[in-house]
Amino acid sequence: MTRWCRQRGLPQWEPDHPALMRLKARRCSTLDEFRAADEVRREKESAERQNNTDKHGLTRTGKKASGGVGASPCSSVSPKDLPAVLAANGALTLLNLCIYLLDRQLKAQASAFEKDGGFTERLYGRRTARRQAPK
Repeated sequence: MTRWCRQRGLPQWEPDHPALMRLKARRCSTLDEFRAADEVRREKESAERQNNTDKHGLTRTGKKASGGVGASPCSSVSPKDLPAVLAANGALTLLNLCIYLLDRQLKAQASAFEKDGGFTERLYGRRTARRQAPK
């Protein structure tokens, strides 16, 4: 995903980016919940407030705003790329979470293996105990 963003010239957001923080707070469990997060609308509205324009790009005086400073929430992201940037960074966040959870699982399994032994060792112990049990 990082490579995909880099190849398209799209930014990879830091974990504390406001849009990612809002997404994490929602704790989406399905793709539909992720889509419903509506970050694209939120980011576009943020850009309009920064540029002092409405959703049609008009200023309060009714004139079309120039594309100057504050035209978008992130200067490196055009409005048409915003959905891709949000999806890519959302996916990266989920991948990082999966990696973290898998790492914890591997550490727990390693600890259990050191404490209790592997499957073969436990099986051997049970067979030995069964053979030595009085009949």
